[in-house]
Amino acid sequence: MDRVRRERDLYRKLLELGGNNEIEPFLEEALALIVDIAGARRGYLEIRDHGADAEGTPFWMARGCTEEDIAGVRAEMSRGVIAQAIASGRTIVTSSALNDPRFRDRGSVRANRIEAVLCAPIGADPPLGVLYLQDRVQPGPFRDEDRAHVELLARHVATLADRLLLRRRSAESANPTLPLRKKLRADGIRGRSPALARLFQQLVLIAPLEVSVLLTGPTGSGKTAVARVLHDNSARSSKPFVEINCGALPEALIESELFGAMPGAHSTASRRVPGKVEAADGGTLFLDEIAELSLTAQAALLQLLQSKEYFPLGGSRPVTADVRIVAATNTDLRAAVSKKAFREDLFYRLQVLPVRVPSLAERREDLPELAAHFCEQAVRAYNLPRLELSVGALRAVENAEWPGNVRELAHAVEAAVIRAAADGLLHVEQRHLFPEPEPGRGDAGEPLGGDWLAGQPTLQAATRAFQARFVRRVLDEGGWNVSEAATRLDIARSHVYNLIRALGLERPKGV
Repeated sequence: MDRVRRERDLYRKLLELGGNNEIEPFLEEALALIVDIAGARRGYLEIRDHGADAEGTPFWMARGCTEEDIAGVRAEMSRGVIAQAIASGRTIVTSSALNDPRFRDRGSVRANRIEAVLCAPIGADPPLGVLYLQDRVQPGPFRDEDRAHVELLARHVATLADRLLLRRRSAESANPTLPLRKKLRADGIRGRSPALARLFQQLVLIAPLEVSVLLTGPTGSGKTAVARVLHDNSARSSKPFVEINCGALPEALIESELFGAMPGAHSTASRRVPGKVEAADGGTLFLDEIAELSLTAQAALLQLLQSKEYFPLGGSRPVTADVRIVAATNTDLRAAVSKKAFREDLFYRLQVLPVRVPSLAERREDLPELAAHFCEQAVRAYNLPRLELSVGALRAVENAEWPGNVRELAHAVEAAVIRAAADGLLHVEQRHLFPEPEPGRGDAGEPLGGDWLAGQPTLQAATRAFQARFVRRVLDEGGWNVSEAATRLDIARSHVYNLIRALGLERPKGV
């Protein structure tokens, strides 16, 4: 009766195993079941996906093993018990590998004094993988019943694992970034579009190289995140990543911010002031909006790139710096060079390996994933109850234009989450993303065109209204300090002025 009950429980657990949709948790649960059924002290399970490449991508799990145990077991893949099981396609059972003439001369067997072993191939012709059990909880060898159970489990594991590996390959073909994410630490960049995969291909190549990089692309496309990926995947990853927005600093202070200043070099330098170059020593210095640098600062930066030396403001002795420069711009630097607004020699120094970051319009497939990510971020940041984007909200995100790219989408979703939480809802709706202003007036308080007066706002008008409200809020909170607003918005000062004019924003009296 007990045997019938055990058989019934075994088949029920096999059915439960089939409910897994990912290979790693499936292998973990399968190994736990096998170790428990056979009463083994240690277990190791490995399968290889030969559909991915000729050698086969390995997926493995261990149970009851130390790191040394695992290293020993994996070494046996090409020799010893495991190798024989794979080569013969048959289960190997021995009551004592230490005394078995087939295995006793193996160094790992003698070193670890291995006794009872049961090793079964998974699949056949050729085997998909192998299941290795070592030592029993109860003294003595593995029994015939244990062998029968393990072989049964191995057959089911082969069938289910094959299905999961096929599913995984299909997912990877639908997401061209997956193979590249295995080579690249890029958790901060969400998406699966072909445009993003092309960007990742460049980053995989460039990140390990000790070379300056120029990132181009529209405002808000994520150049800072890309610069961080370049740093995190370089030999400098353990050193500082220092960012400076060249467009957010007054021209008089940019050299001091970059290179530091000696006492008395300017009115605020009462003592030695360290610069960002010094702070980034050994790591990466990210210069955002580099087109905003003055020609004087450009000359000093060129010297740093050429000689690895710089002069602090007011200093007479050069200082050595070991930094990698990553620069970014949304400006056409070639046009700036032709207008003598940017040094030609610096441009070519920076553009050794240019990388263009795609706009959101080029990676529209990423919109749902990005929106869901920003929703989760906002919920965590404001400690709100769980909120998700409704189907209607996601559809609105997918159909909207996002001229401000990823940054605009992030701000829009953040504001929508706050509105939905204020309404006490569990889902963010379309109206939270694109709220309608008062009839005839935009969110910034200015009269709007006929589209709004007709009660049917266009997408462009809704986007413009959101931009006006957001920029006005940032300006009001900073007392209309344009440099501070540029820093908070992460754009150049010149772009802030353009937005003020384009959106018709007016500075309040008395501010």
